Amino acid sequence: MRTPGEFEQRRELLREALTRERVDALVVVAPANVRYLSGFTGSNGALLITGDRELLFTDSRYKTQAAGETGCDVKITKGSLMDVAIKWAQRLKVARVGFERNRISYERHQELRKGRGTIRLKSLTGVVEGLRLVKSPVEIATIRAAVVLNSEALEQSLKRWKPGTTEIDLAAEIEFRMRRLGADGPSFETIVASGERSALPHARPTVGEIQRNQLLLIDMGATVAGYASDMTRTFAVGSLNAKAKRIYRAVWESQLAAVDAIRPGVTANAVDQAARRVLRQSGFDKLFIHSTGHGLGLEIHESPRVGKKVPQELEAGMVITVEPGVYVEGFGGVRIEDTVVVTPTSHEVLTPTSKELRAL
Repeated sequence: MRTPGEFEQRRELLREALTRERVDALVVVAPANVRYLSGFTGSNGALLITGDRELLFTDSRYKTQAAGETGCDVKITKGSLMDVAIKWAQRLKVARVGFERNRISYERHQELRKGRGTIRLKSLTGVVEGLRLVKSPVEIATIRAAVVLNSEALEQSLKRWKPGTTEIDLAAEIEFRMRRLGADGPSFETIVASGERSALPHARPTVGEIQRNQLLLIDMGATVAGYASDMTRTFAVGSLNAKAKRIYRAVWESQLAAVDAIRPGVTANAVDQAARRVLRQSGFDKLFIHSTGHGLGLEIHESPRVGKKVPQELEAGMVITVEPGVYVEGFGGVRIEDTVVVTPTSHEVLTPTSKELRAL
């Protein structure tokens, strides 16, 4: 549970950022950013942050909820919340107002570029997201709770697994267990892919039965109090041939190498390179076709991305995933993923589930 003081501190940090951006206020519309700054969890909200005011705009469905969740001045309105927020900025005689360029449509952006009376509008990108990069102890504790719940949901689901279970049945069981354990819900659509389909990095579960003597890839995440977790494990259903075992070993060693590279001051691309270096030695690097990981928090994909061309330095408090994979078309794939927090001197793997190759 977050205290009002935490939200106030975040808004003060935002005001400092707005001063650097040379604007007097910001209209926030991204739901995750609205929640981060105000505590409001509704699906329709806009926040106007000025030098001395915080106004939350929403519709009548959220009148009671908004009053209970936030210490901001709540305004119940109709129509475009962004338009209403800008009109309020005019009423408050704010001269320069920023808006989230990366969170609105191109059409909306073009409309806003035309200006609004005496107000000068400035498009900004990633101002609130920049504050969200480093998590507070409370946020890390919440992510940890989501990670632990996620792992427990997997264990409970696997206990009910039996031959003949379909991919979609196992995915449904996993998401049911998440809910029963207290999650808000899944962080994303659960991936369950068996056999040749495990070579599809973002496979959607099907009604096909999970066959014996094949790979089974499960990528899943639970959300707790708004914060996401993310984990991938690959299993042996029955026995695996030597090729599948060799791929699993290579991915496991790659993942361990990437995790071992994590500490403050190391760049995201250096972590990515650590994973690829191991796969190159095994001859599988060309079959690793995505980034090594990504940040997570109020959204399942946040900065920093852990990829080849991301020179951003890691800082204590950042939470990232590490998920190298190898995908062989017509054969199958292996991915292993943990959620990891950067500590002041090194890192901590939050995911408790073993990475040993497990046979079902």
